[in-house]
Amino acid sequence: MTKPAPAEDAPRGELLHPKLSPAEQGVRVFFLLCAASALGQMLLITVFLFSEAVGLFAAGPSGGSVPLTEFFFSLDWFPTYPEPSFGSGALVLGSLSVTFSSVLLAAPLGIGLAVYLSCLAGPKVRELLKPAVELLAAIPSVILGFVGMVALAPFMQNVLNLPTGLNVLNCAVILAVMSTPTIASLGEDALTAVPQSVKDASFALGATRWETILRVILPASLSGLSTAVILGLGRALGETIVVLMVAGGAAQVPHSLFDSVRPLTSTLAAEMGETAVGSPHYHALFALGVLLFLLTLALNLGAFWLGKYFRRNS
Repeated sequence: MTKPAPAEDAPRGELLHPKLSPAEQGVRVFFLLCAASALGQMLLITVFLFSEAVGLFAAGPSGGSVPLTEFFFSLDWFPTYPEPSFGSGALVLGSLSVTFSSVLLAAPLGIGLAVYLSCLAGPKVRELLKPAVELLAAIPSVILGFVGMVALAPFMQNVLNLPTGLNVLNCAVILAVMSTPTIASLGEDALTAVPQSVKDASFALGATRWETILRVILPASLSGLSTAVILGLGRALGETIVVLMVAGGAAQVPHSLFDSVRPLTSTLAAEMGETAVGSPHYHALFALGVLLFLLTLALNLGAFWLGKYFRRNS
């Protein structure tokens, strides 16, 4: 009986790079073009954003030449004054105040929902509750903005005796409602990915369900949970219509949760449509866009680094 030829007889190049049929090569080229197109679009958007923002800091016929220190550290945003000021400090602090306040509310709720769905809920409850949580993310942000402006703002104003209900706390509550489905969905996936053998080993050693959740499952899924929270943070940071409607619109440094603020996104949405193209105000808004882009990029890089760190040390 003739033995089959050993695999070593085949050329090494054919094993590593098998020949593709014309149809497979066409599909491969198509996906390569899709990836290159996405990368090219991102690059073009970045170049356009930075090229328009440079006009604020470079002297030109339309004015400009604003010092970088004034833009980054000044708290005065008065772009339409006879002697305009383009300080982004108050706007950045407004964005950070509503964003981190919302995550302080959304993270415990989202992670708690994730723990319940993955570890405690029965199959029937999970089948009903998980789609409901994910459908919460499908509610248009303008609807949530109306709820915050028409219902929550008067309630807070009357109950807490505030001058206005459009403030950091109102915005944080609405943004938390928007961020919770993201954190819960991604967190539930991270918790479900913990191997069943790890859970069984914990039970075999005599641990209770809660001890297994707190000391085994949560530490094992810390990478995915941290990524979920940071992505929820990015969801809140990039929201526009809600902060435009319920944050109050005052370009000031917030000293409490009941102060009105004007985050970066609401400033861009409110002022871009009424700004003369090529003016210093126009270039200043693009500079705010660059600042928002860099903050979002930092959050995504932070999520990537945290996930990698926890995977390496788990």
